[in-house]
Amino acid sequence: MKRLTDNIIFIGFMGAGKSSLAKALAKELKTIAIDTDKIIENMESKKIKKIFENSGEEYFRGLETKVALWLEKSVQNSIISTGGGFIHVKNLNKIGKVIYLKSSFDGIIKRIESSPKAKEKLAKRPLLQDRKKAKELFEKRADIYESLADIAIDIEKYKSEKDIIKKLFDIIKRGA
Repeated sequence: MKRLTDNIIFIGFMGAGKSSLAKALAKELKTIAIDTDKIIENMESKKIKKIFENSGEEYFRGLETKVALWLEKSVQNSIISTGGGFIHVKNLNKIGKVIYLKSSFDGIIKRIESSPKAKEKLAKRPLLQDRKKAKELFEKRADIYESLADIAIDIEKYKSEKDIIKKLFDIIKRGA
């Protein structure tokens, strides 16, 4: 297997599985998984939902920018999962290879709702509380995800997370 020489960044809409896939792939590659939302929660000592409630989305996006600059300057050989709006940071492609975990809106909702912790997962996503607005946001972001991605993987084509990890592993092995 080729050695991981650069970061891999997962982008995609909230609920696409970026965090869980990053952890699983990092384990497979014997490297580190970094979650940008967890970093922000640690920086602020509060959950994302509270940051949105108390300080607003613009403040949160500023925190994402700080994290993106740190990742670019300080992180190597890691698998990075991002929040759904992390695509707005200016240096995304400088951080590493960008992989878009692509899914339909209905596929994402189905994925979240079939999760053992569905209620908790829905509650922690402030932008998913209004499904109509969430779908509009999804549609607005889909082309952006596509345009920023070095690689797009339609996660709905795979039966399990294990199958997606195998596909990602094969892509990395080929050096794509």
